[in-house]
Amino acid sequence: MRNSLHKYFQSTFPPVIEYIKTTYKQWLLIERNLSKCERFGLGQKVDLLFIDLLDIVQKASFSSIDSKISLLSQSLSKIDSLRFFIQFCWELKLIPTKQFALIGKGIENIGKMVGGWRKDLITKTSAETEEKK
Repeated sequence: MRNSLHKYFQSTFPPVIEYIKTTYKQWLLIERNLSKCERFGLGQKVDLLFIDLLDIVQKASFSSIDSKISLLSQSLSKIDSLRFFIQFCWELKLIPTKQFALIGKGIENIGKMVGGWRKDLITKTSAETEEKK
């Protein structure tokens, strides 16, 4: 029963959501090793950015095309903030270089996926607008 439910819910979301969830799980493993002060400071900021990103991309997956483009633009802004704060954690030596590289690559791939999705939608809507003229 659990596996069939998991397959149902997994198949209803775009692959980028699964990738964000996987990258967030990697972050949670890193965050556990932060001291209490950093975990409730920068760690919590990164947590909230991941949660907001998941929320926005999930909403985009069920929205109209115009709303999708706007939501995906918001997502790209969250991704930029994630990059900044993860790099800041690394600069403060809160996370090791190996973990920084791993999580950084995940965030970079998320950015490419969301950016590609947004670009594809913009191309489709501009093509439809041209056809109507």
